[in-house]
Amino acid sequence: MASKVMDLIYWKDMERSGMVLTGLVVGLLSLFQLSIITVVSTVSLAVMCFTISVRIYYQFLYVLSWGDGEHPFKSYLDLDISFSGEQADLYMQKVIVSTLSAVDALKKLFFVGNLFDSLKFLFLLYLVTYLGDLCNGLTLLIISVIAVFSLPLFYKRRQEEVDSFVAKIQAQLDSIKDTLQRLAQGGGPPPDPTPGGAKPKPQ
Repeated sequence: MASKVMDLIYWKDMERSGMVLTGLVVGLLSLFQLSIITVVSTVSLAVMCFTISVRIYYQFLYVLSWGDGEHPFKSYLDLDISFSGEQADLYMQKVIVSTLSAVDALKKLFFVGNLFDSLKFLFLLYLVTYLGDLCNGLTLLIISVIAVFSLPLFYKRRQEEVDSFVAKIQAQLDSIKDTLQRLAQGGGPPPDPTPGGAKPKPQ
């Protein structure tokens, strides 16, 4: 299942990826005008009409001896999506550990376990308030879906340029972070990068 999702994201099958992306975007756009119940029921009705029509068509071909009578959706019916007891326990443990880790991280941020991290989180929340004025959650979800189907492929084709740009940004952020940390600790000159400290100049 994971490999099939990755194939969709990296556009291994152009037709299938295009259909999935178009369906997701159209479905999300329709939520601007219709309720989620209406959208889900309408999409389900359309899918059911399509599958029943195809099933009847294949059965009609078999009756006329023009087909082999094989079920048109046999590959989907035979797809195994069940979990064993061990797999279910493993995934449940991962969910519990991830949830507890997220709660612990939020606890440290809200109760100022680290002043610098809490200030960064405060600034992030401040930016999110402006983002909420510009667009709603549904718009962000549509942008996220488009990004999932475009950014990985873009990174795969432009990996060297992207890595170089990210490295430069990371270096600037590290420099700003070091400056803010020195200010929070009372200032002082930056540490001497030379081994053993500064050396006396030759006379």
